[in-house]
Amino acid sequence: MKTIVSLILFFSTLTFSQQFTNWLNFTDMKTVNSVFSGDDYFWAASSGGGYKYSFEQGSIKNLNKADGLSGIELTSVTVDQYGKAWFGSNSGIIDVYNPETGFVKSLLDIANSDKITKKINFLFASGDTIYAASDFGISLINAKTLVFIDTYFKFGTLPSNIKVNSITKSELLYAATESGIAIQKPGTTNLSAPESWDVYPQLAPGLSSNSNKLVFFDNKVVVASQRGISAFDGNNWQALLSEFNNTNVNDLLVKNDTLYILTDFAIHSFSNGNLTLNYDSPTRLKSISYSPVNGFLASSNNGVVSVYDESFIFPDGPAANQFPNMTIDAEGRFWSASGINNAGKGLYLYDGLNWKNFNSQAYPEMITNDYFSIFSAPDNTIYAGNWGQGFIRLRGDDIVRFDVNNTNLLGFPGDPSFLLIGGFGLDSRSNLWVLNVEPADRNTLAMLTPDSTWYFFTIPAEQNRVLKFHDNLIVDQYDTKWFSSEDPSRTGLFYFNENKTFDNTEDDRSGYINTQNGLNNNTINAIALDRRGDIWVGTGLGINIISNTSTVLTSTPQLRISSVFSVRQQTINAIAVDPLNQKWVGTNQGLILLNSDGSRLLSAFDTKNSPLLSDKIVSITIDDRTGKVFVGTEAGLSVFETPAIRPAESFDEIFAFPNPFILTGSSQLLTIDGLVRDSDIKILSASGKLVSEFSSPGGRVGYWDGRDDNADLVNSGIYLIIAFDKDGNSVATGKVAVLRK
Repeated sequence: MKTIVSLILFFSTLTFSQQFTNWLNFTDMKTVNSVFSGDDYFWAASSGGGYKYSFEQGSIKNLNKADGLSGIELTSVTVDQYGKAWFGSNSGIIDVYNPETGFVKSLLDIANSDKITKKINFLFASGDTIYAASDFGISLINAKTLVFIDTYFKFGTLPSNIKVNSITKSELLYAATESGIAIQKPGTTNLSAPESWDVYPQLAPGLSSNSNKLVFFDNKVVVASQRGISAFDGNNWQALLSEFNNTNVNDLLVKNDTLYILTDFAIHSFSNGNLTLNYDSPTRLKSISYSPVNGFLASSNNGVVSVYDESFIFPDGPAANQFPNMTIDAEGRFWSASGINNAGKGLYLYDGLNWKNFNSQAYPEMITNDYFSIFSAPDNTIYAGNWGQGFIRLRGDDIVRFDVNNTNLLGFPGDPSFLLIGGFGLDSRSNLWVLNVEPADRNTLAMLTPDSTWYFFTIPAEQNRVLKFHDNLIVDQYDTKWFSSEDPSRTGLFYFNENKTFDNTEDDRSGYINTQNGLNNNTINAIALDRRGDIWVGTGLGINIISNTSTVLTSTPQLRISSVFSVRQQTINAIAVDPLNQKWVGTNQGLILLNSDGSRLLSAFDTKNSPLLSDKIVSITIDDRTGKVFVGTEAGLSVFETPAIRPAESFDEIFAFPNPFILTGSSQLLTIDGLVRDSDIKILSASGKLVSEFSSPGGRVGYWDGRDDNADLVNSGIYLIIAFDKDGNSVATGKVAVLRK
């Protein structure tokens, strides 16, 4: 077992480093939990990563897992005296970014602790020490060495492992906890000892002891809580500013003898006995900071608010971190649906440079933002299914809605106007097929012809029942429609073929496949059609492959159903097929790459060995022209490049790079681009001697490691590259200069 594990780890590392490159992560960074203001910049900690904004340049720098962060959902940020940015996260990871080197150091002590909840609620820099307030106490870290100094778990008579929300320090250390205030006793140095703390579990009468923030103002300790503001003069607690009683006060800031008070939707200032409303926010506020250049800043659910000009500052990105269904259009642009049950944000479009959000606010024809299915046609038309309002067709910015009012589609039996479209597909005659999630009239499939004529189909294999939870529609090379149902009475896989006679049901073919027929599980989460015409079915217990699919057109279909051994017992959430007919498989434990027939596991990625944002993979789509794999996770979108690029139709010109090709003895690869499918490649010396010959992986690119057929590095010189198609009828050539060091 040790040998097998070692080989797998070696292969995964080799595959990852040499073939899968240029990782990018895309997340929604508008939900900002904390902001730190510098002289002419600010750092923001968001639910999708961190970002720095320069007021002078008007530029934004993003930080996420692809840039070295280990934490994803960031909760707090501060900057130490060395200029390093510190980010706390929901998982307890603390990431330290050094802007001089561009490197990130991840501190995992809290994340790897045995505590149940580990969230970093607040980071505070004081001299050479970083104070981290977490869900179980206060940790001290040396800002220079990044070594943990101590952790305080117990404060006086307050409960052990108490949640600390905020910290401040003058001569003494002050902590705002969920059960009151803890203040270091004068003269004490061993703060790990509970007796070193004075504690105040009860603040002003009627106010919450769950404290969000504390500051020094007017010679008092002032505390923000979920039910107002308390002040402590050294002897007694009393309510301050009764206007905020029963109000959640999120943050406090003192500037120029003025107390600034941040509630959920407003910023007030208090000075010389006068209370003033400074800012009324349209979005929820979380924390406040001050910039010498741009004045007051606040973190919010819509980026960082610049109070001065009431602007919202956040990076370009998707409108949310939800990617339930994705597609690549005919121009190579990325599209994604966003969600259901009022959690959707419409549709996202990414053109390789910028993001655009299609939502009902900008496009009223969309009605709501709950779009959960999406499909791209070869003519660049986009179809998207809505949670309750039918579906839309997008051509450019032109949107047409199809619902119960302008079609004969019907929704739920209990509410026929509530129409869910779970999938789309095109047949060989460019007819659009639409999958109804739960049709009251039992017309599970509908077809829209290019001349806008509708046809509707019941599925004989559904036995005249109103089944629900239809999903995962694909159309195969025989125009057979395959889809799943999670209806408790008939869960499993269905197929249907109308035999191109839309008005004649006599020759229709349909069937139902479940565990009795060979499926490993009836819960189907994904269906994919591979380049051999086989159907790949992802279930709750692995993958089945259905071959010999042409037999469904006969009266006695003989389908062959096999299982993929390497992913047995795993929940399969998504399957995508690349130009080499390899299968990218999304699970709850990460991303898996299988060879064309599933007999070999080629590589595996998770959050520990790659920049993947989450181990739970929700959806996958592939751009055949570039080899980019788009992976939708529950925490955002990860994208990377692969060598699986659609092969050229015919040889034109092949390119080899890098040129010159420098051989140093370490692993290096020459990329040969412009190949047709299944090319054979020969490397010749300048004198015409055969140096090496090999076959391409099958796509547009192949690789040479700079070695001859004896596995020795070649000498410096000019080498000729000759590529043939598999029949030897077509040839292309190129040259490369090799420099051996």
